[in-house]
Amino acid sequence: MAHDPQGFLKHPRVDLPKRPAAQRVRDWQPIYLRSRDEAVSEQATRCMDCGVAFCHGGCPLGNLIPEWNEFVARGHWSSASERLHATNNFPEFTGWVCPAPCEAACVLALNTDPVTIKQIEISIVERAFDDGIVEPQPPAERTGRTVAVVGSGPAGLATAQQLTRAGHDVMVFEREDRIGGLLRYGIPDFKMPKDVIDRRVAQMTAEGTRFRVNSEIDPADVTRLRTEFDAVVLAVGALAPRELTTPGRELTGVHQAMDYLPQGNRVVAGDIAAPAIDANGRHVVIVGGGDTAADCLGTANRQGALSVTVLDHNPRPVPRAGLVNPAWPSAPTTRGMSPAHDEGVHEAWSREVVRFTGDAAAAVRAVVVEEVEIVRVDRRREFRPVPGSQTELPADLVLLAAGFVGTDVPALLAALDVDEAPGRGTVAIDDRWKTSADGVYACGDATRGASLVVWAIAEGRACAAAVDDALTGLSELPQPVRPHAAAL
Repeated sequence: MAHDPQGFLKHPRVDLPKRPAAQRVRDWQPIYLRSRDEAVSEQATRCMDCGVAFCHGGCPLGNLIPEWNEFVARGHWSSASERLHATNNFPEFTGWVCPAPCEAACVLALNTDPVTIKQIEISIVERAFDDGIVEPQPPAERTGRTVAVVGSGPAGLATAQQLTRAGHDVMVFEREDRIGGLLRYGIPDFKMPKDVIDRRVAQMTAEGTRFRVNSEIDPADVTRLRTEFDAVVLAVGALAPRELTTPGRELTGVHQAMDYLPQGNRVVAGDIAAPAIDANGRHVVIVGGGDTAADCLGTANRQGALSVTVLDHNPRPVPRAGLVNPAWPSAPTTRGMSPAHDEGVHEAWSREVVRFTGDAAAAVRAVVVEEVEIVRVDRRREFRPVPGSQTELPADLVLLAAGFVGTDVPALLAALDVDEAPGRGTVAIDDRWKTSADGVYACGDATRGASLVVWAIAEGRACAAAVDDALTGLSELPQPVRPHAAAL
C-alpha cells in the first residue's frame, strides 16, 4: 500500500478488536485480538508525518513514531521493526499495557481521534516475531566488567539488555520464582500474556545476560555483592502499598491488592489450583480508582464475584466526546476507562471508607462509606465528608488498591548505605543515576515512584548508558531521558 498523505481525512480510527465481554470474563485469555496487517497499514496512513511530531514529546522513550508508521503504511514491516526497536527494547510490553501518552500528544487529538499508535506498535513487534527477525544481539567483544541488576521488571530488564549488548557481564537477581516483576506477578494474564516475557528472556539469555530467580538479596550479603560486581543497579520497583488506618482494617477478608493479584497469575501458570484469596461467590469492594483497581475488578469478575463495587474519592469524571484531548499535548487529567469496566461494575464516586464492619468471626461483612466533596485549603485539595451521607455496602472481600508509597526493601537500601529521597520513599539519585553509595545506581519505579512501563524502560536504558560510561569512560548507548526533577 502506498502512503496516502490524506489518510487521516479518509479513514476513521479503528482500534484493536476486543473479545465480547460476556465471553472473555469466562477465561484468562487476552482481551484484545490481533488486527489484520492490511487494517493496521490503513491505520498507519492516518499519521500526518507532522513537521513537529508531538507524539515524540508524549513518549518518554522518544519513539520514532512517524517513521515506523510510514514503513507500516507501505508494508515494509522489517524496516518498521528496526525503527521501533531502535528506541524500545520491549515494544510488546508497552503495546500491551502502556496507556499511550503518545496518542494523547498526537496532533490529530486536537480535534479528532488520534492515530492508533499503540495498535501499530504491537502489530509491528508481533509481525517481527512471526517473521523470525527478532534475534539475539550478543556483543562483538566483552569488556570484562560485571554488573548486578537487582529486580527484573521492565526497568531492570532494559538496563540488563543494554549493558549486556555493550559487552558487560550482567547478572539479574529476582526474588520471585520467575522473571518479569510486576509484568509477571501483578498485571493479570488477560491484560498481558506472559509468553511475551518468556520469549524476551530467551533472547536476553542468548545474548549473554544471566538470570538468578528466588534470589532476594539478603542485607548480610551486600559486601559480597559489592565485591563480586563492579556496579550494582537497583531496579527494585516501588511496591510498598499505601496502608489504611481505617477502623476494622484488621478484619479477615481485607487485603492489599498486591496480595491478591499475583495469586491469579499463579493459577493461570498452573502453580496453584485455586487462589487463597478468592472472589468467587463474594460481594467485593475495591478501594481505589486506578489501574490496580481495574486489574482487581477484572480478576474478581473472572473468579465469579457476585458483585464488584469500586470506591473512588474523586468525583465522577466528565465524559469525553471521543478521543479529542482538551489538555493537548499533555495527557488528559480524566481517568481512562479500562476494558474491565465493560465487564460488570458498580462505581461509587466521591466516596471514602469510614470503617469496615465484621461478623462474630471477625470476618468483614460490610464497608461503611460516606460521600466527600473537594475543597481548596491554601491551594491544597482536601476531601471533606458530606454530613448525613453515610451508607453501608455489603462486602465479603475488600481489596485495597490505594496506590504505592515507595520501595519495599528498606533493609537492603540501609545495608548498601543508599539514601532515600526525602518524603518519597524512593531511592535518591543524581543526574547520572548514581545513588549516595559509590558504584550503586537506581532507575525505574525505585526512583520515580509507581509509574508507567514506558518510563521504566526509558529510565532503564538511560541508566545503562550512565553505568556503561562510568565503567568504560565512553558509552555509545543511547540516552533517551534524563532524571525527572522529583528524583534529584
